[in-house]
Amino acid sequence: MKARLNTLLRPAAAVLVLAVLGGCSLFNSSSAPKPAALEAQVGSVGLRQVWQARVDGVQFPLSVAATASRSFVVAGSDGAVQALAADTGALLWRGEVGAKLAAGVGSDGRFAAVVTRNNELVVLDGGKPLWRKVLNSTVSTAPLVAGERVFVLTVDRQVQAFDAADGRRLWDLRRPGDPLTLSQPGVIAAYKDTLVVGQGARLAGVDPLRGTLRWEANVATPRGTNEVERLADLVGPLARVGDTLCARAFQSAVGCVNAERGAAQWSRNTGGTRGVAADVRHVYGVDASDRITAWKIANGDIVWSAEQLTNRRLSAPLATPRGLLVGDLEGYVHLLAADSGKTLARLPTDGSPVAAAPVQLDGVVLVATRNGGLFALRTD
Repeated sequence: MKARLNTLLRPAAAVLVLAVLGGCSLFNSSSAPKPAALEAQVGSVGLRQVWQARVDGVQFPLSVAATASRSFVVAGSDGAVQALAADTGALLWRGEVGAKLAAGVGSDGRFAAVVTRNNELVVLDGGKPLWRKVLNSTVSTAPLVAGERVFVLTVDRQVQAFDAADGRRLWDLRRPGDPLTLSQPGVIAAYKDTLVVGQGARLAGVDPLRGTLRWEANVATPRGTNEVERLADLVGPLARVGDTLCARAFQSAVGCVNAERGAAQWSRNTGGTRGVAADVRHVYGVDASDRITAWKIANGDIVWSAEQLTNRRLSAPLATPRGLLVGDLEGYVHLLAADSGKTLARLPTDGSPVAAAPVQLDGVVLVATRNGGLFALRTD
């Protein structure tokens, strides 16, 4: 294991990058624990498919964009980007980037942004490529498109802003680097008129017009005797409920921050590599063994833990009005009760792993699989 670890660490602009892709660690091997057997007598009542579509296989860290124009914007590994009507799955537009993708998709409904494996930021307008920029650092996080700007978070946690219409670089924010960072989707989101980004174990509020820091709050306190043990980068997706933002620090902690005050509310030590979900009562997370835990959003007290899906390589969860949704390595989507963690329903997709965090828009949840299946579901 030690020899293999050394091969995964490499210098990159004075920063060492630990590669963890798609929510599944590269340390997985044939000796990995056996996935829990599916529970018997669990049907699909309360969970139904309403439409289906396809993209090329998803071999990159896909983030599905849900837009104010009531569309899902998705992409395949081949560089094809498309917008689908949330209610029917009808194709609204389709564009070709012309290269395989490393990160995406960010969209506001008009502009869509992706990053290619050649480290090129490509922005499309209504499906037509508008401009391209070669970036100076690797990107694993989908760009954020908001306020006619495109914001990019690099693996060394540099933040760059571009004009969405013409690609002019507006500003960049560089913070003192940590010895190690993750080549895994990080945190970049909008809160009112503030850009929110994860930088190490900190959540930072940034002025989107000037690129200056407004506030920062620790989600975790890195601990350990070496740089690997102290690695605590925030990983996406971020969860927001009102003024509360909740995030996971890689293999370290889950915590919440008040975005109005820029102050930490609570933090609880827990392992895990995928982002969190939240509703008005709870924050939900999946740990390294695929145990699912619910914490009180007000103070971080544990409400319940569910172990029926252990070692099934779960996706990041999604909180819906009907319960908690999570996908697994065999393409199953599971619906769990928000108050207890009990399994309520299960629905198959195409048999390949769920490759992105499920996303919800107007009561429709979109699930994307590794083989490129797009499954739109409703919880009844």
